[in-house]
Amino acid sequence: MKLKLTIITTILFLSMATFAQQALFGGAPIVSPEVKADHTVTFRIQAPAADSVQITGDFLPTVKMKTQWGLFDVPGTANLTKDDKGVWSFTTPPLASDLYSYTVIVDGFKTTDPSNVYIIRDVASVFNVFIVGGGKGDLYQISKVPHGSVTRRWYDSPGNDMARRVTIYTPAGYEKSQEKYPVLYLLHGMGGDEEAWIALGRTSQILDNLIAQGKAKPMIVVMTNGNVAQEAAPGESSLGYAKPSMQMEHTMDGKFEETFPDVIKFVESNYRVKAEKSGRAIAGLSMGGYHSLHISRFYPNTFDYVGLFSAAIMANDKVTSKVYENFDTTLETQMKNGYKLYWIGMGKTDFLYKSGEEYRTKLDKMGMKYTYVETEGGHTWTNWRVYLSQIAPLLFK
Repeated sequence: MKLKLTIITTILFLSMATFAQQALFGGAPIVSPEVKADHTVTFRIQAPAADSVQITGDFLPTVKMKTQWGLFDVPGTANLTKDDKGVWSFTTPPLASDLYSYTVIVDGFKTTDPSNVYIIRDVASVFNVFIVGGGKGDLYQISKVPHGSVTRRWYDSPGNDMARRVTIYTPAGYEKSQEKYPVLYLLHGMGGDEEAWIALGRTSQILDNLIAQGKAKPMIVVMTNGNVAQEAAPGESSLGYAKPSMQMEHTMDGKFEETFPDVIKFVESNYRVKAEKSGRAIAGLSMGGYHSLHISRFYPNTFDYVGLFSAAIMANDKVTSKVYENFDTTLETQMKNGYKLYWIGMGKTDFLYKSGEEYRTKLDKMGMKYTYVETEGGHTWTNWRVYLSQIAPLLFK
């Protein structure tokens, strides 16, 4: 036995020595991205045989791109410079504190940075990410504060005739407490799923930090999958590693809104929650804002807090669903029933800006009170993370 242990120890030592020798003769490992104290960021890509290397990310000036949904602001590109060792590099000007995403383009082929293991999926694309601290980016960091728990749960949805998955954040101390907590139902945009807000939106980090700072009430956050044709996020269901898609069957046709009580029933049957209007909030981005608008209107005495982030407003003319009938009447009923917060956030260059403006005009004519926040930029996670961090402190006061 002693001889066996000696052999294993020797093998481990030799393995470590081999890696050390590789590092010694191969030079120092490439650091990319390197976030510096002055908030500049340097990217480095080793590609000695490449003819060109570029980077594209949301820290770069935007350009307009025409899509089937209208004109979008998308990140531009920057060229990297090659040194005599075949390493390409680019350094940004000082960046504002935030979470940023990017990809690399090598001879026209878009890929990820091989020196950065931190990757997030957005629909069918993957991006590297990094954080510049010293400001709002600190809210997205994992800080030395009490941490909540994030679980993936399966619930029965009779309205959709399937079991479905949901992501749930419970605040620090929930497991040891007997207290009942309020609930924020947080909804994603088109092409997203129950992973979107927890990964791209940094929900657990934002809530952990705000709660620890005493700026937000401890709350449970329920992040649903708004695509009712899916059991769960791609790769997490019986379909296996199916490719993510932007638009699926029953997307924005009323089915999700109609069956949303299945989610509420599961949460209120399995968690210690304040199962009344004053203990419920619903908010979402883009398609999730559309869902939040219509769920809160279709069930007009269910939520005291509503948040619309860059929200789509009206259903397509070809859609027929009882959910979208009597729009003005149900909206007036929601207003008359009373609520504590109706919050709307929109970027100045968002492709949905005009429809959002028209909706606010409707609310003004009705006398329906709301809080409106307008930010720079467009239809981006940069804005939606900010909106979550702004609305969370206003909930359940």
